Amino acid sequence: MASLRAGSLKAIACKKRSHCDRVIQSQLTVSSGGRSRPFATNGGVSVHRDSVVCNFLATDKAGFHANNAKLLSRRGWAVPEAKSKLTPWTYEVGELKPHEVDIRVTHNGLCHTDMHMRDNDWGVSAFPFIPGHEVVGEVVAVGSDVTGLRPGDRAGVGWISNSCRVCSNCKRGEENICEKGYTGLIVMGNHGGFQEICRVNADFAYQIPEGLNAADAAPLLCAGITVYAPLRAHIKHPNTSVAVFGVGGLGHLALQYAHKMGAEVTAISGHRDKEDETHKMGADHFAVWGKDNDKLYGTFDILINTVSADVSTAELMKLLKVDGTLVQVGIPGGGAVMHVPLQDLVFGQKHVVGSIVGGRADMQEMLNFSAVHGVKPMVETWPLSQVNEAMQHVVDGKARYRVVLTSDWQ
Repeated sequence: MASLRAGSLKAIACKKRSHCDRVIQSQLTVSSGGRSRPFATNGGVSVHRDSVVCNFLATDKAGFHANNAKLLSRRGWAVPEAKSKLTPWTYEVGELKPHEVDIRVTHNGLCHTDMHMRDNDWGVSAFPFIPGHEVVGEVVAVGSDVTGLRPGDRAGVGWISNSCRVCSNCKRGEENICEKGYTGLIVMGNHGGFQEICRVNADFAYQIPEGLNAADAAPLLCAGITVYAPLRAHIKHPNTSVAVFGVGGLGHLALQYAHKMGAEVTAISGHRDKEDETHKMGADHFAVWGKDNDKLYGTFDILINTVSADVSTAELMKLLKVDGTLVQVGIPGGGAVMHVPLQDLVFGQKHVVGSIVGGRADMQEMLNFSAVHGVKPMVETWPLSQVNEAMQHVVDGKARYRVVLTSDWQ
């Protein structure tokens, strides 16, 4: 990496970023490979103590941009092959492209999808890859075409990292159902947030509102949007009767969102031990699956199924009112198939729909809604260096209710 030497310089203290040593204005000499050359700047150079990355910043009409954000190698926790434990890994990146940003990661939500991708349950993993798709951190470099983010901003990244932008779905803000197929942050060899610095398309990096701390914001970037988007779409009026099936990482957020949207909310769980917690999350009623089913037939306008287990679709549909909607967001591994009873579907004029995260507008709206209405996950924090132990903790069903990994790079 090039080293920086000051000529006749005037240094001022950097007040914006605590990890900056200084911002140098005027003229610099850049030394690389034993040769020196003058480097003139009309802005400043941010020099970081850890020397991991140097951002040469120039000011123009669009704000601050990175002329050069080159890192020889980056460190992360990667999956070397299917069903294996994550191990420390380094890889090389090139220069920052005009539409990209670099985010120094501070927090990662841990999602069941990370384990599905680790094990290649859906057949879309390419190895080695770095998991993590609930990413929060600080912007450290921005490309020349980026206008919505600046170095020092808090930003988050979720499951989707790009889309075509030109199909009819993308044009109406539904990048999550891009007709040409969206790009997943950790799909087919792309690298996610379990690393020191994550590079992403700036259009799919979101401002984190001041009302959310980083640990609370991280799980919202996948779990939050997964339940927020369908509830936002299907709750049409106050007092809509909503059932949330499964009180886990997704369900405990769905209860809060449905309550804040004015619905009458019922939590359905396999065990009664979560009843008190669900009422604190906004549930008006609580039911035990398999024990209270017959009391709930024909009760709900909307039932959102958040679990990843194979559950009887026919039994879930019995709980719906005429013209009710079953929303499926949990995806079991192994190519699970839904068996829909056609007589109930047709004569009950019921709806069975799926939902996959949300578009860019939905994402920012969800984050803002969460900050304003106080929706936040219940989290346990683990250091990133214990990612394998944390994954097993989630697989064993011990998390209450989301695990957040905090960066602990040395």
